[in-house]
Amino acid sequence: MKKLYNYIILVVLLISGCTKDLDLYPLDSISDATFWETADDFKLASNNLYYSLSQQKIEADVESEIAYFTDNSISNGTYVVSDTDDKWNTPYTYIRQCNKIFAEAENSGKLEDADVKRFVAEAKFFRAWNYWMLFRLYGGVPLIKDVPDIDSEGLYDARATRKETVDFMLQDLTDATLDLPLKSSLASADVGRITKGAALSLKARIALFEGTWGKYHGTGDGGYLDVAIASASEVIDSNEFSLFTGKGAESYRYLFIEEGDDSPESILDSRYEVNVRGQNFSDRILGGEYIPTKKLADEYLCTDGLPIDKSDDFNGYDTRTSEYENRDPRMEMTFVRPGSSVVWSLFPEPIESWPFFPSRNGNTGYMTNKYRSENEFGNTTQQNQFGWDTHVIRYAEVLLIYAEALYEKNGSISDIDLDKSINVIRDRVGMLPLKNTFVSSNGLDMKEEIRRERTVELALEGYRYDDLRRWKIAEEVLPQTVLGIKIVGSQWGTDPIIINDDDKNIYLKEDYQSRTDANGFLIVEPSERRYFDEGKHYLRPLPTREININPKLEQNPGW
Repeated sequence: MKKLYNYIILVVLLISGCTKDLDLYPLDSISDATFWETADDFKLASNNLYYSLSQQKIEADVESEIAYFTDNSISNGTYVVSDTDDKWNTPYTYIRQCNKIFAEAENSGKLEDADVKRFVAEAKFFRAWNYWMLFRLYGGVPLIKDVPDIDSEGLYDARATRKETVDFMLQDLTDATLDLPLKSSLASADVGRITKGAALSLKARIALFEGTWGKYHGTGDGGYLDVAIASASEVIDSNEFSLFTGKGAESYRYLFIEEGDDSPESILDSRYEVNVRGQNFSDRILGGEYIPTKKLADEYLCTDGLPIDKSDDFNGYDTRTSEYENRDPRMEMTFVRPGSSVVWSLFPEPIESWPFFPSRNGNTGYMTNKYRSENEFGNTTQQNQFGWDTHVIRYAEVLLIYAEALYEKNGSISDIDLDKSINVIRDRVGMLPLKNTFVSSNGLDMKEEIRRERTVELALEGYRYDDLRRWKIAEEVLPQTVLGIKIVGSQWGTDPIIINDDDKNIYLKEDYQSRTDANGFLIVEPSERRYFDEGKHYLRPLPTREININPKLEQNPGW
């Protein structure tokens, strides 16, 4: 299916609309009346929609508190209303293309053709996907359901409500499931295309988001938690997917590079291929662009199943590696243990990681192991040519949705359902199962443990900012100081080898010593530079240009 991208340039030429004044300009670029005659034509048109999956950014966690690169306007709360915004424009471009496919299927009399119906169903999925890209940022948006004429009043509709927007997305996904194939029935050339499981999984994601948003923002869950439970359960019970275990104890780490492509855990991936559509995530990580923080490090349980503040197994911070000892194995598969020998792209042999050089470790002092490719390129001309896929929806997320939705709906979750969901995930890495008796006997909170599991399993995959907003804790969490490694009172300040070596004691220089908190942890970004306005920042502002064009559009609160 990766060869799909060979067709995309042609598709862009065929079906991309252009506009000078209005982003909802009707899609009428295809003038060749012979194009929409075969199922292959509809397949070709659908191929272009797969590019819209790249709108989900794995690096989006830098907008939260668990990852850092540099100051950014989202976590700092300094972003302003802009004239235009690709986050608004791009989804509507793809929505227009979806509507074009629907219109041509109807106009050509092909709606009853089974092969055509499949690609119409793909377009249904992608219309929901692109409305999801809008909804998660802006809330309710105008629902464009067809290809309007240039003077159509539909181009100037008011925003739909949150409920109307969510119900529209869920209906598209429900309709799509009727004509989408199971993953197990795909021909080898079609592996990676949209399946029934992908539609159900996105339905579960959207329903969990809005169900918890409504619960914690005071409007009620609207029945969406039931939808999330049912949709996730259908995916689980289908037995179409399972966790990737092909690399044994290291499977979690290898899931996110070449070995994880087309794994049984992949429900939907954004697909890449060297010399066709390459990517550079490994190089960006090597350059310190996407680095975990102390907040993420502290989320990992000790091997006895307890948090670090409750566990006797936590070894503190005396050495550079103490905090990694006796911890959930996913910590060391997400963070690079200082001083460990690892293979990096561009280096032909394993090398020691750079524990002494903050310019290599990123601003937090930590290094990222997740997405670290072991594909060794011998020259820098291929830095942007990694071909491994990024996971848009994976089975572990569905298991987490199921557990969280059940708990949020009922205020409890049975051990049977924990074994069906979270404990499947824990078993892959050899962690103790989560049980109700364990939670109660150790003074833990089941809701927080379910959220913790989601945080560590999906760490650095781009979900955290949305999670903070739907749980309505963003105003508490985001303004907090971002911390990195412990410097004062650790090996950095006590080991003579480090203290007396100018190449290794850089963290002890005045610049770093002056940036530690009362407990000796590196201050990466102080709370004074981080801001979240509860009355404003839960939603992004609509672009000014759109409001000027369409007076019916109402700006979001506070903007």
